[in-house]
Amino acid sequence: MSAGEAPAATSQSGRAGDWIAIIICTLAWGTTWYAITLQLGVVDPVVSVVYRFALAAALLFAWGALRGERLMLTRAQHMAAMGVGFFTFCINYAFVYWAEERVSSAVVAVLFASLAFVNLIGFRIAFGVRASPLAWGAALLGVIGVVVLSWDEVISAEMGAVARMGIVMTFIAVLGSALGNIFARRGELAGSSVIASTAWAMAYGVGFLGAFALATGKAWAFEWSWAYVLSLTHLAVIGSVVAFMLYFNLARRRGYATASYISALTPPVAMLISALFEGKSWGLVGLAGVVLVLAGQVLLLRAKRKG
Repeated sequence: MSAGEAPAATSQSGRAGDWIAIIICTLAWGTTWYAITLQLGVVDPVVSVVYRFALAAALLFAWGALRGERLMLTRAQHMAAMGVGFFTFCINYAFVYWAEERVSSAVVAVLFASLAFVNLIGFRIAFGVRASPLAWGAALLGVIGVVVLSWDEVISAEMGAVARMGIVMTFIAVLGSALGNIFARRGELAGSSVIASTAWAMAYGVGFLGAFALATGKAWAFEWSWAYVLSLTHLAVIGSVVAFMLYFNLARRRGYATASYISALTPPVAMLISALFEGKSWGLVGLAGVVLVLAGQVLLLRAKRKG
């Protein structure tokens, strides 16, 4: 083996690992759109989010302890984790659950595809990161792909006052997610590990949401149905622990714009789940949207990370 072969092999292995992380996150979060609908009804959405991330945080702390990870954080690391907890696991998810009570998940997915764009802008402001034109083009391609994919559902949606409120809530969720990514980057710069910082961030999110639920008089009910318990388990274990571990590790390797593009990849999976459980039919237009989304992800992975 020559000296130049090892880096190439390492690079190929790294790219394969990135694609595996993207695929697993896409499958995990693509199925959570439907799982969230099974959480709505008996239990207040805020309380359901508390249950979800309380379980996820407990699992992460336990996993970190079993691995011998250092779970204590410095002051700077705690501040970063608190920011992620407030914006990602409190604001973002609370508003996503509220939005899905008011507008179809397809519309929420279309709007959430703008996260890659918002991340590029946010990291430019917060850290002076200059994204390449290829990255901007890839993000735009993803948004167009999701719009094409969900076009039928978007134009058929009833855009009354309730739906418009759902749209506003989705944009707030997108902004919260982008701000959470900025704090996640600050935690990375402060030297915190992914497991410890994410576990604490989820714990902080649970604290913020729990305080809000108590202050607003939310009922701490629980639905002991198979649909609610299984969907809660899926959301906590697969949609939170597994997906966020892969997401934040991918973001540290490839940049948060690349990782956040997963928000554009999840709608095809969500619509496939809808086809299986809700009778959603796909046409050639929908398939064209899938092709555009996948093409955008390929371009974004090729774009050079600057800054």
